[in-house]
Amino acid sequence: MTAKVHAPGEAAEALESPLLAAAGFSHAFFTRRGGVSAPPWDTLSFAVALGDDPAAVRQNLERAARRLGIPAARLYYLSQVHGVAARVLAGDEDRDDVVREVGDITLSRANGVGCGVRSADCAPILVADRRSGAVAAVHSGWRGTVLRVVVEAVRALRSLAGAGAELVAAIGPHIEACCFEIGEDVAADLAACSSAGGAAIVRGASGPRPRADIRRILRAQLAEAGLDHGAIDDVRGCTACDPARFFSYRRDGQRSGRLLSAIVAGRTVIS
Repeated sequence: MTAKVHAPGEAAEALESPLLAAAGFSHAFFTRRGGVSAPPWDTLSFAVALGDDPAAVRQNLERAARRLGIPAARLYYLSQVHGVAARVLAGDEDRDDVVREVGDITLSRANGVGCGVRSADCAPILVADRRSGAVAAVHSGWRGTVLRVVVEAVRALRSLAGAGAELVAAIGPHIEACCFEIGEDVAADLAACSSAGGAAIVRGASGPRPRADIRRILRAQLAEAGLDHGAIDDVRGCTACDPARFFSYRRDGQRSGRLLSAIVAGRTVIS
């Protein structure tokens, strides 16, 4: 499906998954446009620790929350460490306390709670249950992909949602195979972590180093976790080769900002 770009007025710009939207979930894969941060974090960045002005990040968070239709106090993300730890949110937590917690999965089934992850090349995955309205946001870089973090997220979401869950998912923009050069050791680990196998490792005329198709691996892992092919959406974009829309650690190093991807628990539309 083709992602929809949404940026009314001065709102934060975001890409949407037609699949998640049709299922009734407010969500966004935010680009770097539509915020207030100064260069090199211009303009919609969500990380203070990298040197950005905390006041600018707070305003960016307000803009993102407004785009999602929730208060900024109910839009959560964690300190990510490329692991598989999950945090279930009720919506009454202090978001400043939550962001100091370590983990790579946020989940909730409390109506109006925004579950988010931040990225700057790693893949964001948003997952939702059509029946209960429960949602999860997942951060999956190559290390998390090897650890099968998205499979753990689906397991945790099914547990939270209860029997009969009908899951849909969208894989957002990240560093794509066109730019993701890796070493042979990482290539071997990635080839072994899903049914995609070696087909997810690209070799060819672009250079001697292999490249990884993380999107293909994640789709295979989601299928292994029980999602049908038609229940998985691709929201395309390569963070490394599209500096106008995305931050990229691979491209810009420590001076890169951080993108936000988020989904709100509770369905707003009946599909």
